[in-house]
Amino acid sequence: MSLINVTNLTFAYDGSYENIFENVSFQLDTNWRLGFTGRNGRGKTTFLNLLLGKYEYRGSISASVAFSYFPYHVADPSVLAIDAVEQMHPDYEYWRVAREMAKLALEDEVLYRPYGTLSNGEQTKLQLAVLFSKENNFLLIDEPTNHLDIRGRELVSRYLSGKRGFILVSHDRSFLDGCVDHILSINKSDIQICKGNFSTWWENKARQDAFEQAENEKLKREISRLEETAREKATWSDRTEATKIGSHVFDRGYVGHKAEKMMARSKAIEKRQTAAIEEKSRLLRNIERSDDLKIFQTPFHTKRLAELKNVTIDYGGGAVCENISFEIRMGDRIALQGANGSGKSSIIKLLCGQDIPHTGDVWLGNGLKISYVNQDTSGLRGKLTDFARESGIDESLFLAMLAKLDVPKAQMEKDMSALSAGQKKKVLLARSICEPMHLHIWDEPMNYIDIISRMQIEAVLKEYQPTILFVEHDKAFCDNVATKVVRL
Repeated sequence: MSLINVTNLTFAYDGSYENIFENVSFQLDTNWRLGFTGRNGRGKTTFLNLLLGKYEYRGSISASVAFSYFPYHVADPSVLAIDAVEQMHPDYEYWRVAREMAKLALEDEVLYRPYGTLSNGEQTKLQLAVLFSKENNFLLIDEPTNHLDIRGRELVSRYLSGKRGFILVSHDRSFLDGCVDHILSINKSDIQICKGNFSTWWENKARQDAFEQAENEKLKREISRLEETAREKATWSDRTEATKIGSHVFDRGYVGHKAEKMMARSKAIEKRQTAAIEEKSRLLRNIERSDDLKIFQTPFHTKRLAELKNVTIDYGGGAVCENISFEIRMGDRIALQGANGSGKSSIIKLLCGQDIPHTGDVWLGNGLKISYVNQDTSGLRGKLTDFARESGIDESLFLAMLAKLDVPKAQMEKDMSALSAGQKKKVLLARSICEPMHLHIWDEPMNYIDIISRMQIEAVLKEYQPTILFVEHDKAFCDNVATKVVRL
């Protein structure tokens, strides 16, 4: 066992007036399976980069282990996968990599294919196999689930549960529950470490939030009572002072003595009030804002919005999906599920009117308006206000929706290209939520989205019951939202 010591860590990006970390101190055990969570933009990936020594900072980070980072960027995807392995780990031993690949149900033959032809799931598994073949390394695993289907996530979660010595950034609740034994959370005002999985941490947080809310209400009542008492004493003091004029000498002495006592009591009340206010200021610092959202959907003139009958999609190298049939009716919340490469995104693009080679029948209701959220956020650039205007949505409503999803005002003023991956995805979701359409179609909407925002979106979908078709590999999200499941 060894420790990673973080002492008085302070860091801000160049040109920023706000510190991402300020005098942060904690210890991590290198044997932990550590889940790392927090809302988008709080600095999770930044912290991993600080461990890797990519940025200058104040304070100190000391460790007796080497750090390895996932995902690894393969500059030339045309190289064979085995050559990519050598790039990731120049001193690799084949048998060690092969052993880890077998645990991840990855066949040896993938090593002899061009790296770029591997599916995103295969690339994820191969990289994890290589990284875990290293000795005396502490792995920094940044959102490995984004390109894994549900079965792939379950497999990788089981694999990680048998390992030790890593930090795992993930927003998938089921995934975290299956493989971590500690949680590191970046909160609004501090960083906390909790023993247990995500559910354990969430229960503890809920209890702490409830306690602080109760204490806050109690202190508010106490402060109000003290303020009222102080006003009463001040009124009495003024009246007493007025009676001193024209009174006998002994009366004035008595009144003066009584006024002194009252003044002392008044100061004691003030002191108690100040202490109560100070105590109150220490509460609610880490309670996350989770404002209710609204989704704007226009009713359609018929119950049936769309239908696929015996649809087969073939790009020329064999069918990616065959004989797919289902209909979308008003109020349906349909989860489109299947393994990576099973044609989920192709079905979505087909419904959105893209020219996808297919056979079978695709019927869309006359005048059907669809709000589409793409997986890809790389094209987001420019100002949010311009984006809202070009999208034909109300600017104020759009920005208010982003604020409710915990995008800080300072971030909203930046070019969209400077936003974090999760914040970019929130931009697309906020636009879609604000669009008064008949049908919402979302392709992996929860990629990079923090857990609390996922819960917000779950809540709005359950409350307003819009008609929606979505592809999502977060099991908890699907279980909480879907009214129907279509499996490819």
